[in-house]
Amino acid sequence: MSGLLMDHVTSVKVKLGLLVAISVIVASIVAAVGAAGSVPLWLSIPVTVGLALGVTQLLAVGMTSPLREMTAAARGMARGDYSARVSASSSDEVGELARAFNRMAEDLAAVDRQRRELVANVSHELRTPLAALCAVLENLVDGVAEPDPVALRTALDQAERLSALANDLLDLARVDAGAARLSTTEVSVAELLERAVAEARVAGRQVQYDVRVTPPELIVPADPARLHQLIANLLDNASRHSPAGGVVELTARTTGSGWRLEVADEGPGIPVADRDRVFERFGTLTEAEGGGGTGLGLAIARWVTDLHGGSIHFVDPAPRRTGARVRVDLPSEPKHHVHVIRKAQEPVMTKPVETPAPVVPVAQRPPESGMDMLFGRFWPEVDLPGNVRAVLYCLGVGVLAGIVLPFRSLGIGTFVVLLAAGAAILTFSVNRRSRFTQACAALCVLLAATSVLRDAEWIVVLCLMAGAAVCMAGLVNGRTLPSFVAAGVSWPLAGLRGLPWLGRSAQAVKGLRTSAAALRTILWSLLGVVVFGLLFASADAIFAEWAGAIVPDLEIDTFVLRAFVTVAVGGVVLAATYLGLNPPNVDTGSGPVRPVARRYEWLVPVLLVDAVFLVFLAAQATANFGGHEYLERITGLTYAEYVHQGFGQLTVATALTLLVVWAAARKAPRATTADVTWLRASLGLLCLLTLVVVASALYRMHVYQEAYGFTELRLLVDVFEGWLGLLVIGVMVAGVTMKASWLPRAALLSGASLLLGLAVLNPDAWVAQHNLDRYAETGKVDWSYLQGLSDDAVPVLAELPDDVADCAMADRERSDDDWLEWNLGRDRAQSLIPAAPTAMPTTCVSDPPR
Repeated sequence: MSGLLMDHVTSVKVKLGLLVAISVIVASIVAAVGAAGSVPLWLSIPVTVGLALGVTQLLAVGMTSPLREMTAAARGMARGDYSARVSASSSDEVGELARAFNRMAEDLAAVDRQRRELVANVSHELRTPLAALCAVLENLVDGVAEPDPVALRTALDQAERLSALANDLLDLARVDAGAARLSTTEVSVAELLERAVAEARVAGRQVQYDVRVTPPELIVPADPARLHQLIANLLDNASRHSPAGGVVELTARTTGSGWRLEVADEGPGIPVADRDRVFERFGTLTEAEGGGGTGLGLAIARWVTDLHGGSIHFVDPAPRRTGARVRVDLPSEPKHHVHVIRKAQEPVMTKPVETPAPVVPVAQRPPESGMDMLFGRFWPEVDLPGNVRAVLYCLGVGVLAGIVLPFRSLGIGTFVVLLAAGAAILTFSVNRRSRFTQACAALCVLLAATSVLRDAEWIVVLCLMAGAAVCMAGLVNGRTLPSFVAAGVSWPLAGLRGLPWLGRSAQAVKGLRTSAAALRTILWSLLGVVVFGLLFASADAIFAEWAGAIVPDLEIDTFVLRAFVTVAVGGVVLAATYLGLNPPNVDTGSGPVRPVARRYEWLVPVLLVDAVFLVFLAAQATANFGGHEYLERITGLTYAEYVHQGFGQLTVATALTLLVVWAAARKAPRATTADVTWLRASLGLLCLLTLVVVASALYRMHVYQEAYGFTELRLLVDVFEGWLGLLVIGVMVAGVTMKASWLPRAALLSGASLLLGLAVLNPDAWVAQHNLDRYAETGKVDWSYLQGLSDDAVPVLAELPDDVADCAMADRERSDDDWLEWNLGRDRAQSLIPAAPTAMPTTCVSDPPR
C-alpha cells in the first residue's frame, strides 16, 4: 500500500521529503497524545521513536525495493542468469533506472542465447567429419593401410583432441538447452572408479592414483555414463596439474544424506577467491580447469552434479597437504534435477531466434537490505521469513501488560506478564533446545517470581534486571563475557535490525487466506462478550464486581497510558523474540591470542602484584595484632573508621585481580612444563592472596555494620564481594584443570543465583532483625531508616515491645491491593500494621546514620 501511494510521485527528492514529513507528523502526534495522557517521558520517548521508525520502514521499503532487486539481479547475471527482471512501477528516477536495467537484461539475454546457439551449431557441424577422420586414421594406425606412423600418430592425436572439444561443446549445449535426463541404475562405486583410473593412466602422465572407497562394497543409484564423465573430467584436471611422481587421491564414502566423492592432487592449488570461477563456461582460469584443456571440463562436471541433485565445490586441502581438492556431494537417490540456466527453457536450435526472454520478477531470494549492510557479519539475516504468529504473540503480551501493569504494584499480575513474555520469546528461539538456554529460562522464571515473593522493590528490580541479562545470554547461547555484553547491547538494536523482518511479517498477513474469516470471528466474539457482559453487569452487582476486577478502567487518560504500555512492552518482547529467532554472531572472537615471546614479560608484573598483596596483608596483620590503641596512635582513626575506609578499595582490588589473572593467562606461553608451572604458581598465589583480601573486606564490613548499623546497600555489597570470591575460586579450579571455557557461564548463572538467594533470604527482614539485635545490645538504632523498609520487614518490626513499636511502625499504612497485586510480603504484613497510621512518638531517639 505504501508503495502505491509513492509510485505517482515523480521525484526521489520529493519522496524523501514526504517520508521525513510523515515520520515527523507521526512522532509529533504520538508525543502530543502521550503528554495529554500524562505518560512519563521514560515511556513516551522510546514508544514515539519506535513508532516513527516503524512508519519510516513501512514507507521506505517501497522506495528502495527496486534498488535491492537490481542488486540481486546483477548478482544473478554474474552467474549467467539473465532471466530476472526488476519491478518498475514508480515514476521517479529509480523507476527509470529499473526500466533501463530491464532493457539491458533483455539485450544481454539475447546475446547469451546467440552465443549458446552458435556453440551448438558448430558442434553439430564438426562432429560428423571428425568422427570419420578418426576412423580412417585408426585403420591406418592398425595397419589396414600403409601408414606413416609418426605423421599418422600426430594426426590422430589432433583429431582426438578436436573430437573431445566437439563432445564438450555438445555437452555444454545440452546444459544451456536447459535440461537432460538421467538413466539411473545401481552402480558399484569401486568398479566405476577403477575403470576411470585405468582410462586416465592411458594418457601417460607420470602420476600415481590412490583409490579408496568406504565401504568397499558401496553401491549407489546413478547414471553410470554421466558419473563416469564427471570422474574422468576431475581425474584429467587433477593429473594435468600434479607434478611428476605426484599422487592423485580419489576417495568415496557414505554420508548422512548420500555419499561423497573427493579428488585431491598435489599441484599448485586454486586460490580461494577463484574457486567458484573455475566452474564457469569459457572462464578466464582455463589453466586450472580440466576437460582435456578445453576449459569446459569443470563446467560439465558441475552440470552432471546438478543433474543428480548434488553439489560440487573446491575445499581446502587436507592438513599438511597442498594442491587442489574438489568435493562432490551426491544424494542417496538422484533427484533427477533439471539443470536450469534460465527460467525459460529453450531448445538447442540451428537458426537464430528473436523471441525475448519472459519477465521474471526477482523474488526467489530476499535482496540485501540496508540493515544487512549496516550490521554486516556481526548480525546477518539469511532467508529469515516473516512470522505472523510471533508478531501476534508479542502483541498479545503487550495488550496483557497494558491491562495488568498500569496503576498496580508488583505482584501476581507482573509475574503473569513476565511468564507470558518469556513463553513467547522461548517458543520462537532457535536455541531453545540448548541446555544453557533452558537453564537460563528456568532461572529467569525464578527471578521473575520475586515480584510475587517480596515487597522490597529494590531487590525485585535487581532480580528482574538480572533475569533480563540471563535471558539475553541464553537467547544468543553465549559462551564468553564479551558475548554476554554483546547480547545485552543487541536487545535494543534488535528493534532496528528486525525492521525488515517485521515488514515481511506484515506482508505475510496479505497471503493468509483465513485472515478475513479469523478477523470476522474475533470481531463477532468481542461484540458478543461486550453486549452480554454489559447486560449482566447492569443486572447483577456481584457479576459487576467480578467484571470490574478484570476489565480495566478505560477513561481517556488511563487509555492513553495503557496504549503506551502496550506498545512499549510489545515492542520490547518483539525485539527479544527477533533476537531469539536470529541471534547475532556474538562468539566470533578476534582470533587466537598471540602469547608473549619471553616468560618475564608476563611473570614480572604478576609477581610484583603478588608482592604488593603480601605487603598489604602484612599491614592488615599488624593492625589486627597491634590492637586499637596502636591503630589510633599510628593513623588517628578508630577501628570502625579504619575498616570502613578501605572496604570499597578492597572490592575494586578483587575485581582488578580477576582482570590481571585473565590477561596473564591469555598472554602467558604454555609450550613447556616450566611455562605451565610458573603460570599455575604465580596466578595461584595471587588467587590465594585475593581470597584473603575478600575475607578481610567481608570482615571490615561486618565490623562497620556492628558499629554503625545494617542497611540494604551494605548487605548487597557483602553479597557482591562474596560473589567475587566465588569467581576467584572458580579461576583457581580452571587453573588446575587448564580449562576455563565453562567459567563465564558459571559466573553469570552463579551471580544471578546469589541475587535470587538474597531475595529468598528476605533482605529487608534480615536488615531489620540485625538492627534490632544491635539495638538490644547497644541501645542505638536508626528508627527513620527502619520506617523506610518495605512491608517484608513488618513481621520482624512487629515483635518490638509496645513502648517502642510505634517508633518503627509509624506512618505505615495498609495496602488496598486487588488480586493482581497480591504479594506475599505485603499479605503477611497486613494484619500486623495498625488500622490507622500513627505518628512517631517524641521519645524515639534515632542514632544518626553513617
